[in-house]
Amino acid sequence: MNLVVVESPAKAKTIKKYLGPEFEVVASYGHVRDLVPKEGAVDPEHGFEMKYQIIDRNEKHVQTIAKKLKTAKALYLATDPDREGEAISWHLYELLHKRQQIGERPVYRVVFNEITKRAVQEAVANPRALSQDLVNAQQARRALDYLVGFNLSPLLWKKVRRGLSAGRVQSPALRLIVEREQEIEVFERREYWTIEADSAKAGKPFVARLTEFAGERIEQFSITDGARAAAVEQALTQAAAGRLTVLAVERKQRKRNPAPPFITSTLQQEAARKLGFTAQRTMRTAQQLYEGIDIGGGSVGLITYMRTDSVNVAQEALSELREFIADRYGADSLPATARIFKTKSKNAQEAHEAIRPTSVRYLPEAIRAQLTKDQFRLYELVWKRTVACQMAHALIDQVAVDFSAGPPDHQIGKLRATGSTIAAPGFIRVYLEGRDDATGADDDEERMLPELTVGEPVDLLLIRPEQHFTEPPPRYSEASLVKALEEFGIGRPSTYAAIISTLQEREYVVLDKKRFIPTDVGRVVNRFLTEHFTSYVDYDFTARLEDELDAVSRGEEDWIPLLEQFWRPFKDRIDHTQEHVQRSDVTQERIDEACPKCGGQLAKRLGRNGLFIGCTNYPACDYTRDLVADGAEPEAPEIVPDRPCPKCGSELAIKRGRYGKFIGCTNYPTCKYIEPIEKPEDTGVTCPQCGKGTLQKKKSRRGKVFYSCSTYPTCDYAVWNEPIAEPCPNCGWPVLTLKVTKSKGAQKVCPQKDCGYSAPAAENPHTEVTEAAAAAAERVAAAGHR
Repeated sequence: MNLVVVESPAKAKTIKKYLGPEFEVVASYGHVRDLVPKEGAVDPEHGFEMKYQIIDRNEKHVQTIAKKLKTAKALYLATDPDREGEAISWHLYELLHKRQQIGERPVYRVVFNEITKRAVQEAVANPRALSQDLVNAQQARRALDYLVGFNLSPLLWKKVRRGLSAGRVQSPALRLIVEREQEIEVFERREYWTIEADSAKAGKPFVARLTEFAGERIEQFSITDGARAAAVEQALTQAAAGRLTVLAVERKQRKRNPAPPFITSTLQQEAARKLGFTAQRTMRTAQQLYEGIDIGGGSVGLITYMRTDSVNVAQEALSELREFIADRYGADSLPATARIFKTKSKNAQEAHEAIRPTSVRYLPEAIRAQLTKDQFRLYELVWKRTVACQMAHALIDQVAVDFSAGPPDHQIGKLRATGSTIAAPGFIRVYLEGRDDATGADDDEERMLPELTVGEPVDLLLIRPEQHFTEPPPRYSEASLVKALEEFGIGRPSTYAAIISTLQEREYVVLDKKRFIPTDVGRVVNRFLTEHFTSYVDYDFTARLEDELDAVSRGEEDWIPLLEQFWRPFKDRIDHTQEHVQRSDVTQERIDEACPKCGGQLAKRLGRNGLFIGCTNYPACDYTRDLVADGAEPEAPEIVPDRPCPKCGSELAIKRGRYGKFIGCTNYPTCKYIEPIEKPEDTGVTCPQCGKGTLQKKKSRRGKVFYSCSTYPTCDYAVWNEPIAEPCPNCGWPVLTLKVTKSKGAQKVCPQKDCGYSAPAAENPHTEVTEAAAAAAERVAAAGHR
């Protein structure tokens, strides 16, 4: 018997059926070792020696591996094909070797980019040794993250507030969000006007826009007020006298090529745009599709490995794609040769292929019944993008028509109308890439103009002046933040989900209407880091460090000198800041205003509920006021119409607190009634404790989903997992809960601690995993895998 070790039981189940009875496949359940969680885990004084310990929850899995290894002829380490997968294999090997449990058995490293019979059997037949370069790169990353976090976070505790943290990649990411918010705050709107003409030919309407007036080209700020716009409108209306004349017709054909197949970052961006998925939700669902789904006849991997920087597609996959496209869409939908896309990343070892279906013949609709809603939507996205990338280009016919207002030889104004039609759809039949922050119609959207010829008059229905104001740059969405992280070289695609999640968990940023806004604490932390650790939140510095780590993984650099080069100046900066920077320097920002109470200096100060204006002579002077822009009076609270306070009858208002907006009584502090702005989702399950209320889905201050009684605070019953209106068959408690774990899947569990009842939830491939179950699975995945 040969023993094969992978990370997860789902992956083990899929692989087992491809290898036959001579192989036993077991799971390590993610990492088996990590740095000891205390000072000295990385020792810079002794060559950056790293002290590891086994992860407690995985000790039993290591023991299972060791037990099965006793009867095995060889050990095959088949963890994921990236440097983190390499590190998991290395840690397991080191652990077993130190315990003298490997003996004389050969140890092989096998990697495959997709979990299919061909790929798995080919990998096992062609094993290699562990790559020390990939291991060293991962160790260097882990050491750097530890050294930054373990030294910078305690400094934040002393200089700002307890419980804060800073990270090597999360801090530059925070800087991006804060700087964008600062851009928005200092942005000054500018007014401008456009002049549009509603026109028609033979009853077919179209719109033309003024491009030239009185011999001058119209730019964005040529017309900046209503009076000027009205004067231009009047002049054009008089000159045109109800008609526009065609001056010129310009026709051209444009070619548009398909987007390349997905890599990790583009999958995260597109899933955010088209599906509304967070980066974590995307990666969790992709992991499930990669590790295997039972679509009839056993579990099969549906997509290739989802942590990749490569846009390469294997030759056999290209052949299958071209054959499928010719069969389904016709030979004219194929380019003459297969499209080959160029990979931007230098780090080719990170992974070898783009994210694609393992077989294009697994049609999304054909296997929909076997997939959850999230799995189907993401698989369909990957499938369509992959098929489209090998289809013919699209041809867009574009036309631009210039018109004169007044006789062409004495025109007072020139206007232009544009239109486009899709002459040959090509890949657009299957897929069109989404865009961030679109401000106008897509250039491939059809806008038909009537057939027009030079000298022809058309009806002028109305001249319309349109007022506009310039817009500030948009806040980052998940998709645009991932794109910015990639462009600046902050982190790597496999870390983007963790970076975004950490910023939210630390309450440095919040999501409002799917856009990131920095909190007051996030702003203060960012100001502290940019002022005192400038180079370490510098985008270029962070990108160069990532490139050097990539060079280590390729064997081009040594990891110890890299750590030494980073550590010495960083430690000097820590010590200097510790000694010379006072807490008040960080948490207070003086403003040019005297205290009206004592005449002292006022400053922006960080308090428990965020920033406020306070006197620097505190505690001798206790003057404070809310922070509002430019010394303006605080805005009057927004009153909730037609809803009195249920406690005292006063008006309710929308207020802002430490955790965002909420509804509160205007009679505060006499009456302390509050409620969330977003009404909790009612599950309809009766509360088992009081029998009066129902259990409602709510979120904790840190964004964690839980379920509690609608009569709170009268009844304080609450559970973390989604309630089910079924009595426990063991103890008779009126409800069960749905708990999802990576090892056991979905289970019905009694919430009573002293009961212990659990049973598998009914397995129905049509059933969609609920948000609560998905969130539970995500927490388990984050803790136990990667």
